[in-house]
Amino acid sequence: MRILITGGAGFIGSHLCERLLGEGNEVLCLDNFFTGRRVNIMHLLENPRFELIRHDVTEPILLEVDQIYNLACPASPVHYQYNPVKTVKTSVMGAINMLGLAKRVRARILQASTSEVYGDPLVHPQREDYWGNVNPIGLRSCYDEGKRLAETLMTDYHRQNKVDVRIARIFNTYGPRMLENDGRVVSNFIVQALRGEPLTLYGEGQQTRSFCYVDDLLEGLIRLMNVEHQHEPMNLGNPGEFTIKQLAEEVIDIVGTKCEFRYMPLPQDDPKQRQPDISRAQSLLGWNPTIPLREGLKKTVEDFRSRTTLKDSV
Repeated sequence: MRILITGGAGFIGSHLCERLLGEGNEVLCLDNFFTGRRVNIMHLLENPRFELIRHDVTEPILLEVDQIYNLACPASPVHYQYNPVKTVKTSVMGAINMLGLAKRVRARILQASTSEVYGDPLVHPQREDYWGNVNPIGLRSCYDEGKRLAETLMTDYHRQNKVDVRIARIFNTYGPRMLENDGRVVSNFIVQALRGEPLTLYGEGQQTRSFCYVDDLLEGLIRLMNVEHQHEPMNLGNPGEFTIKQLAEEVIDIVGTKCEFRYMPLPQDDPKQRQPDISRAQSLLGWNPTIPLREGLKKTVEDFRSRTTLKDSV
């Protein structure tokens, strides 16, 4: 098939490009390189079935494709709060433009949504029928509400125009090619541990998160894209729940350094708990994450160690 991946030079997008090329597809990678990096897809450029398009999804584009994975959007607080208006535009205008394309060429489209649509949840674990507890005017709302509106657009285009949509609510994902400075907890801890710095914990570090290794997520995304008649949102994440302090201790042990902790006040609207109920993905996709946290963290630490910027700092 001919497949378009918006945000294809990003952390998850570049792995998806690689995987879909490996399955024999023709892949169009679209990215404006705000958080995506050319180095992530450099090794794919000589593949005759791979094409890189520098473009911003907030602007329309005309292409002929069979499937669209709409991943384009800054996904870490550091980046999506840098320009919140642009973040909202990316989620909303990006969804409108990609849905217009999907409608025109009759392509199936998958929207990369997020567990952030649940906000600071009052229900635990989170099922897809939970409507969430989101602050619509908070610091995180540019991302949270942008993704919620993207889900609305996907659903309405399906109802009104019969566009074949898929919605993946992605929970915390980690792995090689994460940006060192993206402000996400896994990359923060690994960089701090490699540099021998204190690991930053907010509050007492008792917030919980569920961490899914990128290869497991890709399997879920591809299965969701290719299952028939599935237009409802679907959680994709690892249901294993860890406190942030447990994650920090695991990273310190894997890196092999003796680091202290530095405690900071909790950020505004930071969720206290986050754990996916993946019953829907298990029953409809036969999908379960298979890579344990420690194994995935080892691979991620190896990748971070190999980067020049970190080598110079250690």
